[in-house]
Amino acid sequence: MQSLSSAQARRITLAAQGFLDTPHSSPTMGTLARTVRRTGVLQVDSVNVLQRAHFMPLYSRMGAYDTELLRRASTGRQQRRLVEYWAHVQALMPVDLWPEMQHRMEQYRPQRGKWWTDGVTDDLVASLVAEIGERGASTARELDDGLPREKKHWGWNWSASRKALDFMFVVGDLAIAGRNSQFEVLYDLPERVLPDRVLARPTPTPEVAHRELVRRAAISHGVGTEQDLRDYYRMKPAESKPAVAALVEDGELVPVAVEGWTRPGYLHRDARLPRRVHARALLSPFDPLVWERTRAEQLFGFRYRIEIYVPEHLREYGYYVLPFLLGDRIVARVDLKADRRAGVLAVKAAYAEEHAPAETADELALELAELAGWLGLGSITVAGRGDLSAALRSAVRSAA
Repeated sequence: MQSLSSAQARRITLAAQGFLDTPHSSPTMGTLARTVRRTGVLQVDSVNVLQRAHFMPLYSRMGAYDTELLRRASTGRQQRRLVEYWAHVQALMPVDLWPEMQHRMEQYRPQRGKWWTDGVTDDLVASLVAEIGERGASTARELDDGLPREKKHWGWNWSASRKALDFMFVVGDLAIAGRNSQFEVLYDLPERVLPDRVLARPTPTPEVAHRELVRRAAISHGVGTEQDLRDYYRMKPAESKPAVAALVEDGELVPVAVEGWTRPGYLHRDARLPRRVHARALLSPFDPLVWERTRAEQLFGFRYRIEIYVPEHLREYGYYVLPFLLGDRIVARVDLKADRRAGVLAVKAAYAEEHAPAETADELALELAELAGWLGLGSITVAGRGDLSAALRSAVRSAA
């Protein structure tokens, strides 16, 4: 069995994720398409303390780009490239994955969707489909039955119509046409959202669909365990394990032993093994490079937990903490906030990893300046929390 060092596994992963792609001075739709081929999906999340989650992985790999590119790629119909579905979690995925998701949709149908569906009746479902058919893409608020919502604990108590819309979305009876300026989902009929070429494709068997999902996960990983490949598209062991075995038998996946991994690894046959990586990027908490925390710890020796839902006085690093990738290592983490009213990128805390090189603060200051420019923020402030904050504050001042 082939063996890989931990450093080789990191470099393979970074190449697979697009961090070695030659940057374009002015990113185009082609640049975006290339990047999405690397990441596979873009997780969607409503938190907007810095920038929406689905915009950030593109920025981390492409640099400053016009976010209108992503809006164009995920709206319209015949030219649409991306559509939202429960692919990793809520995520933008290539439209050509819609047929492969049909088996997942059918699994949800007898469960009445992902969430609780009290009050969701067949009559309500039928009436909502009819109304959307007549009026076009609509938000849940526009279609709501008027019942007030109460916020309890961590989330909302949804109205019956909101639950019904979610059910119809996960089973494929409705699709997401886009989102409005308040980030509300616009539901519409699939035939008004997806291109004809996608709707005309036959639904693959579950076995073929599972194999395709594992194949795509392996391409995006470069190298990973069966558990890594399974998690990328949130599959079940009974789905992923036969798919991995079939791809090994076909020679598309090569079993490998990776230094420090307790489980077998699988290398995609087309994965690139670069001699070195010269990356510099801030990573969203929802970036596919780090969203599976155990894998991030295995690859980078980086223990990472998002603390959005942790009470402030119990947070270790901060509310919205971004790992900082330099070379082929994650060398620091920063708690960031975009103060749009004041035009300031606020660094609320900055911490260095034990292996952080001497140039970490200077390189991070340059990256923060680029991020601030992309977000349209005129200045950067660095608070005093964290062992990197003093050096970073000095580097930011020097860079300015």
